[in-house]
Amino acid sequence: MSIVVVGSVAYDGVETPHGKVDRMLGGSCTYIALSASYFTDVKIVAVVGDDFAQEDVDLLASRNIGLEGLERAPGKTFFWAGVYSQDMNDRTTLTTDLNVFEHFDPKLPASYANEPYLFLGNIQPSLQRQVRAQMTKPRITGGDTMNLWIEHFRADLLETLKGWDFLLINDGEARMLSGENNMRRAARAIQAMGPNTVVIKRGEYGAMLFRGDDYFIVPGYLLDTVFDPTGAGDCFAGGFNGYLAQQGIDLAQGHIDRRELSRAVIYGSVMGSFCCERFGVDRFRTLTRAEIDARFQEFKTFTDF
Repeated sequence: MSIVVVGSVAYDGVETPHGKVDRMLGGSCTYIALSASYFTDVKIVAVVGDDFAQEDVDLLASRNIGLEGLERAPGKTFFWAGVYSQDMNDRTTLTTDLNVFEHFDPKLPASYANEPYLFLGNIQPSLQRQVRAQMTKPRITGGDTMNLWIEHFRADLLETLKGWDFLLINDGEARMLSGENNMRRAARAIQAMGPNTVVIKRGEYGAMLFRGDDYFIVPGYLLDTVFDPTGAGDCFAGGFNGYLAQQGIDLAQGHIDRRELSRAVIYGSVMGSFCCERFGVDRFRTLTRAEIDARFQEFKTFTDF
């Protein structure tokens, strides 16, 4: 079951209390695709500049990620730089150079159109809707969004959400989108906008999944050292969506085994935790599925009562 992932492939400059990296592979599409590739086939749609390094192409290809939809355009690849606070719960953006990403007009290769799973990374809602229209009939459409789109493109976002099966969103964005401070009421309000399943991410405190009147809550994984939280939310998305695809789950069905959705959340949390162990995507250069499943079992142990 292949997933089509649409979003940014970028370079990042990051400084945390553990060090500084001036230029490393990043972008929402990159993190989501690498994470999901441990569960199922992934095909990406993104744009990079003529400065995009072959070694980074090779890393994506090494995970059998389909690159037919990776467009090369004249100019530089999207670049972001930021500094994290001492506790790494806050970050300050220093640089955002959209470069070739500014004119990103995602076009799906014909071979992508019939794939059953679509995940729309954090891009303008109208572009997300445009991509969805290029798909024949995906079994599951999901994605995420951010405060910029919620605040300044609300009508466009609401129109886009009507066609989604699930939304991944952090707790602050959930409050902003729903107008509710209580997470249960916030999820119910978001479900009324279209997505039947809502996952609210809470950073180091874990995540909550809501579907109908049912819900599941998981704490965050306690790492000894968090090197770099960049991309952790996207890796959560990759693990969550990757597991759904691996199991062939269809969120449009009326009844889905609650435990399967809970496992998807756990795998999302697992992938997010591994991401934080190194700078950027470095952990994925050595990560194995055996390590992922071992941490899944650890989650199962420390949440069992």
